[in-house]
Amino acid sequence: MEKKRFVPRSFLIEVLVLAGIFTLVQYLIVSGLLNEYYQINLSSMCINIILAVSLNLINGFTGQLSLGHAGFMAVGAYAAVVVTTIYSQPFILGLLAACLAAGLAGLIIGVPTLRLKGDYLAIATLGFGEIIRVILQNIDFIGGPAGILGIPRYSTWPWLFGLTIFTIVIIVNLINSSYGRAIISVREDEVASELMGINTTNYKVLAFVIGALFAGLAGALYAHYFYIIKPATFNFLKSFDILVMVVLGGLGSTTGAVIAAIFVTMLTAALQTFPAIRMVLYAVTLVVVMVYRPQGLMGNKEWGRRTWGRIWGEKNEPLANK
Repeated sequence: MEKKRFVPRSFLIEVLVLAGIFTLVQYLIVSGLLNEYYQINLSSMCINIILAVSLNLINGFTGQLSLGHAGFMAVGAYAAVVVTTIYSQPFILGLLAACLAAGLAGLIIGVPTLRLKGDYLAIATLGFGEIIRVILQNIDFIGGPAGILGIPRYSTWPWLFGLTIFTIVIIVNLINSSYGRAIISVREDEVASELMGINTTNYKVLAFVIGALFAGLAGALYAHYFYIIKPATFNFLKSFDILVMVVLGGLGSTTGAVIAAIFVTMLTAALQTFPAIRMVLYAVTLVVVMVYRPQGLMGNKEWGRRTWGRIWGEKNEPLANK
């Protein structure tokens, strides 16, 4: 049997676009044409994309309302800083420690709470997120309420861009796998999924742990870009910010989460001198979205290779007879 390997033109376009974006931004940074203000917003954009995409796995694809994402981000941030700053280990080990610590926290929290549903689950995850923050405030080894200062800046543009793409690719491939179909079936009808033999609790815990793991990764990148972390940074309002991105982009749409994360980051930068107005505007935005487009900007639609193929005139060819 003759095997043929076909690389679609849309895939090559995606690779070229991503390579072009990375090269252009890297050139602007190295040449000094991109000042510190825009670099900070660009870094925040990458971190917010990771947070939004990972929370969308829990809230959007699995259908579980979690309000404790900031707590997992805090676990990852502190774990990475302890490894890299206190114990002077390489940055890659700090990232791995952040992912493992946040994933373990997600497992510990997810096993007892994901048997709950709806508002009860939201309250439980919110409570656990606040418990994590209070625990961090009372550990003197990591600075207590004052946090940790003088963190080296290891989160460069290549790390941020590469890990953002890595997060999106992993979650998209998970959703398109058999595990992802089981996760989506839990969202659509949990009772029917159980009748079909799917262990809904296991799949909810799996999605919760993976989402927490990537939240920890985002926390590690955040800590090693902004020099300082403290428990107050990871309060309920941070979880609310991430939830706004997911709802605005569309529950169950990775593309929508990315677009909403970029939009919210730009909006936050424009209103950074008016923090009170920013929160009011978030609330108004949610109300408007719920009234006029409750499914969010993208609904559950994705913009990927098929979209590029339609733009460039590609047609789906029928399968050849074997």
